[in-house]
Amino acid sequence: MIKEKLLTLPMEPGCYLMKDKNGQVIYVGKAKKLKNRVNSYFRGSSHDNKTTKLINNIVDFDYIVTNSEKEALILEYNLIKHHKPRFNVMFMDDSSYPYLRLTNEKYPTFKLVRDTKRMKNAKYFGPYPNVGYARELLSLIEKIYPLRKCKNMGSKVCLYYHIGLCLGPCEFEIDSKIYEEMTAEITSFLNGNTKKVVKELIKKRDAFAEKLLFEKADEMQTLLESIEHVTAENYMQIDLEKSTDVFAYYIDKGYVSIIGLLYNKGKLLHKHQILKPIYDDVEETFISYIVQYYQLNRVPKELILPYGLNLNALNEVLETKIIQPQRGEKKKLIELAIENAKINLDQNFEVVNKQEALNEIALEQLSALIQCNTNRIELFDISHTAGKSAVGAQVVFVDGIASKKDYRLYKVSNKNNDFANMQEIIYRRLFNAKKNKTIFPDIIIVDGGKNQITAAKEILEALEISSICLLGLAKNEKHQTSTLINDRFEAYDIDRESELFYLLINMQDEVHRFAISYHKRLREKKFKESILDEIENIGLKRKQKLLSHFKTVNKIKEASLDQLSEVIGRKSGQAVYEFFKKER
Repeated sequence: MIKEKLLTLPMEPGCYLMKDKNGQVIYVGKAKKLKNRVNSYFRGSSHDNKTTKLINNIVDFDYIVTNSEKEALILEYNLIKHHKPRFNVMFMDDSSYPYLRLTNEKYPTFKLVRDTKRMKNAKYFGPYPNVGYARELLSLIEKIYPLRKCKNMGSKVCLYYHIGLCLGPCEFEIDSKIYEEMTAEITSFLNGNTKKVVKELIKKRDAFAEKLLFEKADEMQTLLESIEHVTAENYMQIDLEKSTDVFAYYIDKGYVSIIGLLYNKGKLLHKHQILKPIYDDVEETFISYIVQYYQLNRVPKELILPYGLNLNALNEVLETKIIQPQRGEKKKLIELAIENAKINLDQNFEVVNKQEALNEIALEQLSALIQCNTNRIELFDISHTAGKSAVGAQVVFVDGIASKKDYRLYKVSNKNNDFANMQEIIYRRLFNAKKNKTIFPDIIIVDGGKNQITAAKEILEALEISSICLLGLAKNEKHQTSTLINDRFEAYDIDRESELFYLLINMQDEVHRFAISYHKRLREKKFKESILDEIENIGLKRKQKLLSHFKTVNKIKEASLDQLSEVIGRKSGQAVYEFFKKER
């Protein structure tokens, strides 16, 4: 079928979609001339191992003709985003870097966001590749400047007002100049001008100390230390007046290392890097990657790329100044980026290549053991605490590599009945695949022994699915993984030092981690929402007083009886103290 299709390809620009035996799109590419590019995959035998692996998985292809290279470039991005092909070089699993957004409204808000295009009436600061740093900065600004927190304003003040993090514009008339001043100061602060804020906090700290209000003085000192921490980044400084990104690449051993140096007003804020196998023309792969990156992140005022690349299509897609320097300081920035890309490849190639080799060996061992295809393996696990906040998790490994875009989480309804919960999540997974005619796994591995295997087996039989190999990872009396069992409850003898055993342990740890983390999130959310409501004699006002004074539920839980009594009285304090004493 492929040979016949190759004859029909036009000499026009467009995109091509390579498919595997399941009809899944495994690679998307673009070409100036579709006929030449697609034929090159099936002509000759000079491909490297990575490209050969891709070609061996291709059983069909489709193509879409476009009017221009620009259209092909945009279409390629959209197709990659939609299909998420496993052989494409993709940016961060379709995630973008976070920004801090300050809205330009009567009552402005300040939030951490990833989409910088949804709201035009706002200022964006970033990007912040270190999400933890961005959250810390957000928390610091919120403590200093009490902006509105709610998405939709009500008519009464909420807890944020009572704990001093909001001025309460929903209930009180606030002078607009106050918000204008806060907005200007936040903008100045995030642009690096912290002296005014520091001076004001020092003044407040000293005033509180003189009045013997040491708790308040300590709060000011904590804020000062936080400012010192978040502004202590060691930036590399160069002579650039505008936001400038520098991207370059280095290719060797069938891998491409792409490096982005992100500058803002001459300060190097971050080095973005990626190392991936390459299956196509490296220059076109690099340009496609740049398009992906800027579809998810704000375009800088200036973009510096290596000299010699054909940027006709890219210039039409990106609305910014693109420079390809041949000399001078900006040429040195390209050289710096290339050197960083080379170092990234040299340092990480052995690790990545070794891991791929170990995965291949492990999958060969598994295939020989169970006589099944090992391309797509899905693992399932259940997590709950005495039946509360019960959840299920599904993780997916394709060719031994975690495919996180295919991970799924399930809220289940059978409390502490693990048998019924396992049946529920496997039924939902396979019924949807059957109904929507999407891909089935080659292997299902349940976290458990005979009981969990029986649960999954009954679902496979009920749905009349016989193409999936069913396995279970059973534990010994020490709760350590010890045995791989098939659906006939036969145990396989696996060398505990083998590549297969290590791969199975890693897979099991991953599904266990994924399930537990979701369960903990639900449990913590429920705890925060309801724990104070469960205490007798603690109404809304006392709850607000406690949160205003102690700030968090954990600090309330750790407080002594005397500390609680000072805030809400002896009787109520006793009730809170006794309640959390039982919880301990």
